[in-house]
Amino acid sequence: MTNNDILRRIRYIFDLKNPAMIEIFSLAEHTVSNAEITGWLRKDDHDAFIKLRDTELAIFLNGMINLHRGKREGEQQVPEKSLNNNIILQKLRIALNLRAEDIIDILELVEFPLGKSELSAFFRKPDHKHYRECKNQILRNFLAGLQHKYRPSENPTSNVWVKRNAAQ
Repeated sequence: MTNNDILRRIRYIFDLKNPAMIEIFSLAEHTVSNAEITGWLRKDDHDAFIKLRDTELAIFLNGMINLHRGKREGEQQVPEKSLNNNIILQKLRIALNLRAEDIIDILELVEFPLGKSELSAFFRKPDHKHYRECKNQILRNFLAGLQHKYRPSENPTSNVWVKRNAAQ
């Protein structure tokens, strides 16, 4: 997944308009323009497409943490120069105040089973012997699960959660 894909999905999941996204960036003490946001959200083959760098996505995710959890005292977190799926998953977990059980439940909404020990491996330090790289499939399913949770489909019959609970 590209940074632009992740930003598009987060925007859709939480129904964020450009002013809200500008505010999220400002909560991480970074200024962006409406034109930059529009460029990041464009399709990859569009002439006005702007590639979202790792640092910019890290700033946005830090802003989400500040929005949902409040700014921490003192100096703000320095955005990472290089992101991977593990860091993105960790930042989303912190921003949304999710426990391991919550993430597992979110993944179950899209019928993607994951054990607690498998999940904890994503949040370990890279030099830990049980560290595991978070692949695109897992991040994609997590974002899809968030979409099912926070922005259920207009058509309730297409919602996996509704189908599963209707059968019980």
